[in-house]
Amino acid sequence: MAAKGRKAPVSGLVLQLFRRPDSDPARVGFTVTKKVGNAVVRNRVRRRLREVVRRVEADTPLNGLDLVLIGRGATRDRSFDALVADFRKALKLCMRES
Repeated sequence: MAAKGRKAPVSGLVLQLFRRPDSDPARVGFTVTKKVGNAVVRNRVRRRLREVVRRVEADTPLNGLDLVLIGRGATRDRSFDALVADFRKALKLCMRES
């Protein structure tokens, strides 16, 4: 997916996006490396990213997309509203490119 899709690094996260030819519901993956922190911290970051996608998906159709969100060290300390804004910005960048 990384080779064929689009990539948008923003301050709070990195988004990789690939458009599928179908209109099935979006498939979303989350990656947080050990650089971010121990298992408790990484799982917290993953839960926050999952909730960000849920919030944005409520008002933005994501059908036919494969998404991978990569958590960074900045993701851990960023406010939730800032993460939502970062995800929207990254999504807009990827959609514009493809």
